[in-house]
Amino acid sequence: MRSEFEVAFNEITELRELPQDVVLEALQSALVLAYRRDTGASEAQLVEADIDPKTGRPRIFVEKEVVDSVLIDATEVNLESARFFEPEAVEGDTVMVKVQRTTRNFGRIAAMTAKQVILQKIREAERNLLYEEYLEREGDLITGTVQSTNAHMITLSLGRGEAIMPRSQQIPGERYRPHDKVRTYVLEVRRSNSGPQIIVSRGHRNMLRRLLEYEVPEIYNGQVEIKTIAREAGYRSKVAVAALQDGIDPVGACVGMRGMRIQNIVRELHEEKIDVIEWVPEQRDFIAKALSPARVNGVYLDDDIDTGRTALVIVPDDQLSLAIGREGQNARLAAKLTGWRIDIKSVSESVADALDRVGQQPLAELATRHADLFEEATRIIARKNEGRMIMPEEYASMGRFADMVESRLLVMREEKRAERMAEINAARETLPEEMFQISVDAFDLPDDIQEALQPFETVGEVMWRCLLRDASLLRRFETPEAALVQILSAYEVVQTEDAAASLAEAEDETGVALEAEADDGASPAAELDEDSEATAAAPEEVDLTEAVFADDQVAVPQPEPRAPARRVFRKVRPEPEFEEDLEEPEGELDEVTNEQDEERKRQESRRKRRQLVFDEDLGEVVAVRRRKKGREREEWDDFLD
Repeated sequence: MRSEFEVAFNEITELRELPQDVVLEALQSALVLAYRRDTGASEAQLVEADIDPKTGRPRIFVEKEVVDSVLIDATEVNLESARFFEPEAVEGDTVMVKVQRTTRNFGRIAAMTAKQVILQKIREAERNLLYEEYLEREGDLITGTVQSTNAHMITLSLGRGEAIMPRSQQIPGERYRPHDKVRTYVLEVRRSNSGPQIIVSRGHRNMLRRLLEYEVPEIYNGQVEIKTIAREAGYRSKVAVAALQDGIDPVGACVGMRGMRIQNIVRELHEEKIDVIEWVPEQRDFIAKALSPARVNGVYLDDDIDTGRTALVIVPDDQLSLAIGREGQNARLAAKLTGWRIDIKSVSESVADALDRVGQQPLAELATRHADLFEEATRIIARKNEGRMIMPEEYASMGRFADMVESRLLVMREEKRAERMAEINAARETLPEEMFQISVDAFDLPDDIQEALQPFETVGEVMWRCLLRDASLLRRFETPEAALVQILSAYEVVQTEDAAASLAEAEDETGVALEAEADDGASPAAELDEDSEATAAAPEEVDLTEAVFADDQVAVPQPEPRAPARRVFRKVRPEPEFEEDLEEPEGELDEVTNEQDEERKRQESRRKRRQLVFDEDLGEVVAVRRRKKGREREEWDDFLD
């Protein structure tokens, strides 16, 4: 027959859904704290508790010192009693001794303390277990019951836990009523004092990704891959999919027979329209597919370093509104899906713009070479402006004309881009390579300028834009000229600090190299001469201030080959190979030393008798000499030529 303790213990573990060792640990901690509260035991004294899971009988062990005569029973024990628990105990040892009193002797305060500790430990264990459980489900779908709603969020009951769905994560136009079952996406799980805070969403794009994985077996098995998703929750979504196995139609697999698979997802997402597009590596074809269901005549890609990636799309006149979509929704989703900025033009608009610029290059050249096509396009546009009917063949002719014009304009833009890249590379080469490794945080600038420079990341990226007066840099400041002056001043400081650090590092490396050469008996005189010649032939540094504020905005000084950094060598006397070389005449050594000392004294005396001063009459700096002692005049009056 099971004891009452065992029954109560099993009931708690099953009701709270906690492991038995967690509940048992909570009971032991409660007994230890109750004993300390009842006896006033110090925190420094070790106290342990042990509970039999079947009988519930507790045992408390206290750390005590083995002494010959017990004076304090709470902290001391005699040798005979100590050896009952530790047979090898001797005087001065500390042993764990079982407490003879039982928990029935605990006072009311100790009992209440034990109860509170047990409840607190169990609640903490529940919160930790719940947090770990839902943390593993982060990024997955979960079904909850609507518990309450307000203007800011919806509270869902998940059984043991609760989740909140903020207004920004809801599907616009969807209504939620209490007790409704709602499938959501677990967006984030946070730890808090009152338990895990679970944030769910129905408007996140990964909600659509998970629904496709559940509804389409080919995606779940890895035969079809979801490349990108662009979603405007409640209205429309575009999904790009690609087949990873031959013989599988990715779009057909997602749509299903008679559209059953995609219709299930549409109903789940409050009748949200979903376009499934096949992903292709060619960007022109992918952008054309992304604008479906509209037909596309041509796509022209322009990847510019200043304006970013832009795709010009030419569509037939009757497909223009379909390509743009309601309030630009179709074009906006296509741009999100492809990562390109998309400009959409109709064929007629493209032809009309080209005819308006026919006198400019390169269209003037095309008008001369293809005069017949230009005349036909002019005639068709005139008929269209008059409101007359245009035949399909004429629209086809305008399509060919628009393709020829846009292709030529694209070639011209690529040529200009190549010139721009050459200017940028020339400006970058004038800067030291180390500047592209230093963060912009090295600048000592005001907070507003420092914050504006953060997107450029390195000092080098900022400086070549200063040299070219790049628009992407200047438009970040209210007063560009003043900001450029401050940036150039800060750059000089950074360059000085970097040069000092490089010199210190070079000296350290040189010292190590010289010690190694001295050990080998090599002399660095030849290397010193070579470095001196290289330093003399080194080109002068570029004045960035003149380059930035020059009248010719694009005139960037061309770089010259840099000479190696000058190395400084210490004179190292090679050690003699034989012992007899150590013997040198003492007289010669003393004579050399005396001559050096005398020469040093003469130079110091000569330096003290000379001084550079500014002469107001001559208007220049001159050197004056003081007469030696013993002469009549001792003023600084004799000018040196």
